[in-house]
Amino acid sequence: MIAKIYSVVPYGFRGKLVEVEGDMNQGLPAFNIVGMANKTINEARERVRSAISNSGFVFPNKKVTINLAPAELLKDGTYLDLPIALSVLALSGQIIENDVKDKIFVGELSLTGALRPVRGIINIIEEAKKTGFKEVFVPIGNLPQVALISGITIYGVKTLQELYLALKNQLTLPSATKDVIDIEKDKKVASGPILDHIRGQKTAKRAMTIAIAGHHNILIAGPPGAGKTLIAKAGANLLPDLTPEEMIEITKIYSIAGIVNDRIVSRRPFRNPHHTASPTSIIGGGSNANPGEISLAHKGVLFLDEIPEFSRSVLEALRQPLEDKTIVISRTNKKTSYPADFMLVATMNPCPCGYLGDPAHECKCTEAQIQNYRKKLSGPLFDRIDMNVVVERVNNQDLGEVLPNKNNEHVVVKNTITEAIQRQRARYRRDGIFNSSLSSFQVTNLLKLDPEAKKLLMSASEKLNLSARSYFKTIKVAQTIADLEGTEMILSRHLAEALTFRKR
Repeated sequence: MIAKIYSVVPYGFRGKLVEVEGDMNQGLPAFNIVGMANKTINEARERVRSAISNSGFVFPNKKVTINLAPAELLKDGTYLDLPIALSVLALSGQIIENDVKDKIFVGELSLTGALRPVRGIINIIEEAKKTGFKEVFVPIGNLPQVALISGITIYGVKTLQELYLALKNQLTLPSATKDVIDIEKDKKVASGPILDHIRGQKTAKRAMTIAIAGHHNILIAGPPGAGKTLIAKAGANLLPDLTPEEMIEITKIYSIAGIVNDRIVSRRPFRNPHHTASPTSIIGGGSNANPGEISLAHKGVLFLDEIPEFSRSVLEALRQPLEDKTIVISRTNKKTSYPADFMLVATMNPCPCGYLGDPAHECKCTEAQIQNYRKKLSGPLFDRIDMNVVVERVNNQDLGEVLPNKNNEHVVVKNTITEAIQRQRARYRRDGIFNSSLSSFQVTNLLKLDPEAKKLLMSASEKLNLSARSYFKTIKVAQTIADLEGTEMILSRHLAEALTFRKR
């Protein structure tokens, strides 16, 4: 007798359908799993055996063989515990074929028969939907996440025994609906620094406003204690709310990485890796080709504090994803692509000691040390940064000012940013497209400069020796400034302000 149960396992940013085939023969009692299963899945034999026995079912005293097809696909994780257990129950006649026909089952079993949530559940549901299945049974802990996906019926299961009763129509399982989604829709300013908390630094706050509105990469340079990190973190609180599609994408990545399995990511990410982080942790990789910080920052901010302190290999690895908004991780047995549409916010000191040009402190760095420090940020990488701004130390008189109790400045700026983003959505006729996302072809065809702005751009490009990439980035920043002002056409004053952020 052959039993067949269907399941899905995550495969990079997608999923793969797996057939769990079971066969039972006379012979010495044995329980074997074949089909490119790694150690985690081979250990499922003991989990499944105990879960079946402790749930009140009978484990057959015969030779049981489970095949995971397709055999060439390497299977990893605990996703197949539940379908393997159901295959054993079907072989022993405790459930019948009609109970499991045209259904997908996924879940990790405990020794008691309880189901634990698994990683990458959104990948699984999307693949099940794409392959035509109408019903999916998942651990109850995964139910909030999968409620984001419509067009397919998803049931949450607590135990193997509960699933058995549901398949026999003796119990109704909870299904994934909008009612089970637990999303914080806090329209107030998020906790953390806000613009009103920053003393002085009007130019830097203006630059951060432009960067957030257009999703532009920005570098903030200045001495220690000038407020560079505070400005960056206040900028994170200016980020717009997530669209439903973006919420799915981000939650999907965080679920694959195993960071969240039982809730939805409802805020834009702000990732702040330490400068000792390895290239693999930043870019992604490892034996399972897991997503790295650039993918965890997707649709949010990747903050690199003191960017010259990061290794040269890490910084140079950022060049391709900054341009393509995606990263491809190649390993011997598979190639995985993850989205990496992040906004880079970086800070740096003017020199290793940080006091070059500071009238209150003497710089002790040699010219060679200063040059080596600045060379960490290569020309090609710097060319991919849309804006850079220099901040000065705030004088002591400003530091003594009492901070306001209200967040008037922050609220006004966030509303202005929201309006600018709405203008971009109307212009490009879709969500998730910012001015920074445009190709050179789109810049030429979609953005309009008035005659005076064109003259200024031509003159500046020759004097500043702008590269082709810098030329188009200047136009895109100028368009964001125009969007903040509410004008459709780029005027000379918009372009002039954009040019001030191209100086290195």
